[in-house]
Amino acid sequence: MKEIGRREFIRTGALAGLGFGLSALGSVAAASIPNNPRVLRYQLLGRTGMRISDISFGADRLSSGQEDLVRHAFDSGINYFDTAETYRDGDSESTLGRALQGKRHRIFLASKTLAWRDTSRQTMMQALEGSLRRLQTDYVDVYFNHAVNDLERLKNPEWYAFVDSARQQGKIRFSGMSGHAGHLQECLNYAIEGGRFDVILCAYNFGQDPRFYQRFLGGFDMVARQPDLPRILTKARHRGVGVIVMKTLMGARLNDMRPYERGGATYSQAAFRWVLSNPDVNGLIVSMATREAINEFLGASGSHSLHAEDLPLLQQYASLNGASYCRHACNACEDSCPSGVAIADVMRTRMYAVDYGDARMARAEYAILERNAAACLSCSSKPCATACPHGVRIAELTAPTHRLLV
Repeated sequence: MKEIGRREFIRTGALAGLGFGLSALGSVAAASIPNNPRVLRYQLLGRTGMRISDISFGADRLSSGQEDLVRHAFDSGINYFDTAETYRDGDSESTLGRALQGKRHRIFLASKTLAWRDTSRQTMMQALEGSLRRLQTDYVDVYFNHAVNDLERLKNPEWYAFVDSARQQGKIRFSGMSGHAGHLQECLNYAIEGGRFDVILCAYNFGQDPRFYQRFLGGFDMVARQPDLPRILTKARHRGVGVIVMKTLMGARLNDMRPYERGGATYSQAAFRWVLSNPDVNGLIVSMATREAINEFLGASGSHSLHAEDLPLLQQYASLNGASYCRHACNACEDSCPSGVAIADVMRTRMYAVDYGDARMARAEYAILERNAAACLSCSSKPCATACPHGVRIAELTAPTHRLLV
């Protein structure tokens, strides 16, 4: 087994012949999508005292005219709604504000701002007040420093002065840090150990977790490149920091998996059950774009363990998509580019465009990258040719991403 390379492992789907030992995993529900899907579990979010739906509403794709979608989520028991000032240029917040009028006392709202290493507290307060106006509320329950991938952003004293002031004014209840890129682990460690953040929101899925592969390969970590991430989440729980996870679908190519779904289980539900079975995770957010998606997603609510059909589905997805999916927090390729292209971030925007089918979101995220893939257009492709331990052909994806999103 030690002679099998990471790339061969992903490309050939070597897990298929290893024997899953599924008898102890339980049985699959008779129907994957109940007639009246509901949230079945509410989890305490760290030391905040908030009890949030275990599967919650990610509003990054929410636009004007989708108020009924939000109301359907609320009627299904979802009580935590996650947005940001940058989502749909503020339209996401405005739509939530309209949809949730009269329901503020029954829900939790989270929003985010991009607070850079030199952003002033005054600028942060202006951003927060803009979000409050759009959300039609006096306060948000959690306000995140958004998409942090640089320790210097967390060391900016203006953020902490802003948080203290906003709390005193009753405009935020708790502060958080979100992240999903190459320096995720060190940023999470800093945020947790500093004791100044109440909640973390981070990328986490079965493809990032070495325990997924250890089920089949003992202690031999062939694929996962974030061996410390599970330990960091455990540390957060021990410190009373709430843990919400995102990017749980590992790219969200859901339609690819329909031919493999058996016994009432769906791929999205299997992926959600994986993260929800981790006691260090308080809940997950996922982009909710249709009523049908909400109904399917909530089929995994209340899960504490995997079902018998889940592991084959997850393995099949990994074997189908492993060679094109960038593990954004892996960052093994970071030093390979002589031009300093932020490869993981470029690949994340490609995921939004190609996997999510959301060009608008992809272009918005690509536009704020400090080091986009423009340099890839004239590069020989040699520097990064073997940089990805998972076999992703970086140059074949980054240059087309730049052409697509500029």
